[in-house]
Amino acid sequence: MRMPSRFWALLLLAIGSAGFAAPPREIIVSAGASLTEVFTEAARQYEARHPDVRVLLNFGASGSLLQQIAMGAPVDVFASADQETMDRAARKGLIRPGQRHDFAGNALVVAVPRDSRLAIGTLADLHQPAVRRIAIGNPATVPAGRYAHRALRDAGHQEALSGKLIATQNVRQALDYVARGEVEAAFVYRTDVLVMPERVRQAFVVPLAKPIRYPIAAVADSRHPDDAARFIAFVRGEEGQALLRRHGFLSP
Repeated sequence: MRMPSRFWALLLLAIGSAGFAAPPREIIVSAGASLTEVFTEAARQYEARHPDVRVLLNFGASGSLLQQIAMGAPVDVFASADQETMDRAARKGLIRPGQRHDFAGNALVVAVPRDSRLAIGTLADLHQPAVRRIAIGNPATVPAGRYAHRALRDAGHQEALSGKLIATQNVRQALDYVARGEVEAAFVYRTDVLVMPERVRQAFVVPLAKPIRYPIAAVADSRHPDDAARFIAFVRGEEGQALLRRHGFLSP
C-alpha cells in the first residue's frame, strides 16, 4: 500500500529530530602561545554553556598568527600577546572596528632551570661566563622577544649579550629550551613558568617601560561574527577573568 506524502514528511521530521541534529557551528580562535592552557580550558567551558558551538584553537607566535589571517586563514577571533601586533591588524583592516578589547596582563621574566645554581637576579648577571646561552623569541614575530630585546637595549646590555642569544619561534619554545637545560636562561612570561614549576623557576622580573597587555578582537572576515563576539564577551566576563587569574594572568 502506498503511504501518503504526509506520512513520509512526518517520518523524516521525526528521524531528523532524533538522530540528525544540525552539527555545531565552528569558530576558530587564534591566540598567542602563552595562552595555550588558559584558552584550552576557556574553550571547553564556553562549549559547555553553548553546545551549538565548537571552538577550534590555533596557537603560535602572535606575529605568525597575524600573517595567517592576512593570507586569508578562516579565523574568527584573534588574541595577541601585545598591542603592536593588534595595531598592525587594525591598520590592515583585519579586525572589526569597535570589537578590540584588552583582556589580560602579564609580566616578562627570566627563567632558569629548576636546579640551576647560577646567581641570576638582574639583566647584568646574564653577562657572567657561566651563562653561555639565553633563549629569546624572534622579535620579528614573537612579542615576548620584542619585549626582551627592548629591555636589553634600554638597559644597555643588548650588544654585549648578542652572542649568547638563541632565537626561538615562539615563547613556548624558549620555555622548552630552558626546561630541558639546553640554555642557562630564557626570556618568557611569568605565566609560562607556572606551566612547568617542576622544571623551571623564575629568576627575576624584567623591568619594562610599559606594562604587558593582551588584546582580543573579532576578525573582520569572521564567518560567525555573533559567535565571535560572544566568545570575546565570555573571556572578558566574570568566568573568563577568574580563569585567567587562576592561570597567573594579571587584570587588563
